[in-house]
Amino acid sequence: MTDTIAPADMTLDELRPVLVEALLPNVAFDGWSPAALDAAAAAIGIPADRARLVFPGGATEMIDAWILKTDSDMTTEMARRGAAAMKIRDRITTAIRIRIDQARPHKEAVRRAFAVLAQPQNAALSARTLWRSADAMWRAAGDTATDFNHYTKRLSLGGVYAATLLYWLQDESEDDVDTFAFLGRRIDTIMQVEKAKMRFREQANNRPRLSRFLGRLRYPAA
Repeated sequence: MTDTIAPADMTLDELRPVLVEALLPNVAFDGWSPAALDAAAAAIGIPADRARLVFPGGATEMIDAWILKTDSDMTTEMARRGAAAMKIRDRITTAIRIRIDQARPHKEAVRRAFAVLAQPQNAALSARTLWRSADAMWRAAGDTATDFNHYTKRLSLGGVYAATLLYWLQDESEDDVDTFAFLGRRIDTIMQVEKAKMRFREQANNRPRLSRFLGRLRYPAA
């Protein structure tokens, strides 16, 4: 819908993803800064003071909006690739590979975002955005768990995703082959954990339960 609306006529909420897209080329030079935001505003033809109304919190709000946009773009791309027909391991691997593909043209922006999120005062935002991205990836992969497993899956995937991004920032291999090999090893670990949890649940369901045993003592079969 916003594709047909000129930036000058957009609401602040509609401007957010548009400004994020215009910001990225400038972040490599100016960081997540007012200067980068001003340049983005000029690029899309809106006043700088209006752009600053979109991100009154500065760098952290710009980064938060960028991560939210990449979550949404990843979900769309997963559906386009037919993730529902893939095996679960391939779905999770594909989700993270899409995130790396998204980030590749903006590697310096990712590096600078990490530097901002690593500051102690931004620890809560860092944890929240990582959880949100892991949740988006699991949902795009078709996960519908609502029990404790919902939380452990997201904690595990969040750790793998963060570690993979950090590895990728230092990776100089052609086509990021070392990063994807690293990712494959980490995904193997997640799958092993998930299989172990499944076996444990199956064994737990087959174990005699004390409540069932006491119930039989109290109400013996006729």
